[in-house]
Amino acid sequence: MPNNKIHGIVGLNGSGKTSLLNSIFGLKKNDNGLITYQNEKMSKKLISYLVTENFFYQNITGAEYLAIFRNDNFIVEDWDKLFLLPLNEIIDNYSAGMKKKLALIGILKQNKSIIILDEPFNGLDIESVPIVRSVLLKLKLKNRNIIVTSHVFETLKNLCEDSHFLENGKIKQSTNKSEFELLETNILKPSKTKTLI
Repeated sequence: MPNNKIHGIVGLNGSGKTSLLNSIFGLKKNDNGLITYQNEKMSKKLISYLVTENFFYQNITGAEYLAIFRNDNFIVEDWDKLFLLPLNEIIDNYSAGMKKKLALIGILKQNKSIIILDEPFNGLDIESVPIVRSVLLKLKLKNRNIIVTSHVFETLKNLCEDSHFLENGKIKQSTNKSEFELLETNILKPSKTKTLI
């Protein structure tokens, strides 16, 4: 996996996208084989992982949550100018979209080489989607490897250099940005449901 790329993963419901991400991160044991990065066994220390449904401790504020992640060079207030979160309020009172943005700031603060985002655009308000997209593109320029799953084809088409179609737990097809329409056509065959997750 070369640096400076955003990879998209698409697949029908139950195709194994989240299982694949869990395997890469080490939450799920592989049945066989070994996941490597730069010729070394993949280490969780290299990865920050945004899961679909994020967990937050009860009765803590957004600021207290972000303080869990140590990074003296990360200015939370500067990043929050993009997302406008009430960081001094209890997270329990946040909307789903606000929680997603808070979790994303936490991911960015970890400053890892590999960033895995499972459905990062789900639940975001319409104003936040282009902001997140812009942030990911800038991270790519800073030699981050980013893996994104999404059920919205246009999101991947305008974001990812390479996209991978997952079916029954296996990557059935991989295409670069110029061939994305071919991938979309193959997935949305009449015999298959058009509902992706």
